[in-house]
Amino acid sequence: MGISWILLIAALLFLLQHVVFNRWGFRGLTIKRTFNQAYCHAGDRIEMIETIQNRKLTPIPWLRLESTIHAGLRFAKMSNLAVSSGAIFQNHRSLFSLMPYTRIVRRHQVICAKRGWYKLETVSASIGDLVGTQAATRSQRLDVELLVYPRLVSRDDIPLLSSRWQGDITVKRWIMPDPFLVSGVREYRYGDTMNSIHWKATARSQRLQVYNREFTADPRLFIIVNTQITATMWDAVSDPELVEIGLSYAATLAEYAISQGVPVGFGYNGSLTGQPGTPVHISPAGGHPHLAYLFETMAKLAISYTRSCSDFLDECILQEGSALDIILLTAFVSDAVEESIQQLEASGHTVFIVPLQHGLLNLHEKEESPFDVNAAASGARSAN
Repeated sequence: MGISWILLIAALLFLLQHVVFNRWGFRGLTIKRTFNQAYCHAGDRIEMIETIQNRKLTPIPWLRLESTIHAGLRFAKMSNLAVSSGAIFQNHRSLFSLMPYTRIVRRHQVICAKRGWYKLETVSASIGDLVGTQAATRSQRLDVELLVYPRLVSRDDIPLLSSRWQGDITVKRWIMPDPFLVSGVREYRYGDTMNSIHWKATARSQRLQVYNREFTADPRLFIIVNTQITATMWDAVSDPELVEIGLSYAATLAEYAISQGVPVGFGYNGSLTGQPGTPVHISPAGGHPHLAYLFETMAKLAISYTRSCSDFLDECILQEGSALDIILLTAFVSDAVEESIQQLEASGHTVFIVPLQHGLLNLHEKEESPFDVNAAASGARSAN
């Protein structure tokens, strides 16, 4: 047999096996990825479980899997796994060889470095033939999601708790009007109900007077994170890390308050991922299901800016009729914000300010570190 016939037969065998792997290589092949938990907090370590199964008689000489994953999930080094990281996304490439009726299970150690809503939507799979050339490529949908809640910090790291609410449990310090406790009268304010009018005092003073309600320890807490870093900021958030600090504070406060039986609401003048232009407003409620809902909402927040802080506070006046204890986590307090706070307090709400700044200071430094002049004045007024 001449050399030409040998080359021809070899070429035919090569084409035949290449066609076989091209047409039937993915038959009986399943690729599955899952996380060992559906949610966690930033800084936690979890596992991504990757299962690859070849359920046919034909082996797969090599299988390459490639996927793009957000850089907020950091993978530990493993054999046959190459990671090319960028500022936002990272490319994962792994190589396998599967014998007939074989299943491979790999557990990837993952550190959830950043808060977020992570989706593993597709993975690109490539199959090689017996001589090592690529025979077929297919994209497979995964539809795997992971919610990474904001990082929880110590309550001692939050300036409000360390400098304002020392001593007893904080829920005993929050107050709201009690309709059954009356202490004298006062002049009518916008929003007072008709049944609160004191007609005899009105007749004597010739000015509309209402009952002055005493206060009771039945709090409703509303936490607001301001994404506006400076008064002149517009559109894009200039310092995302400060917003992340605010969300960590908000998550810590919400978890503690709900554990003490206090209803908690949440406000954010940015927006949810995929819902641009719509700020977030969640009315106060209690219980662990509501806390899970708050955490889930915080995980899905985009670092964005949709309303100025003063406008958002003005909207709170309209949406919440009964008195609230409002905690405002903000990097600055402008004259417009100060005016909105005064309107909130005139409507019966109480406003506390938590300054957002880089770095965690110790208690002594927090007490002495200067913040914005308006913020310091407002914080002193709120404490009184």
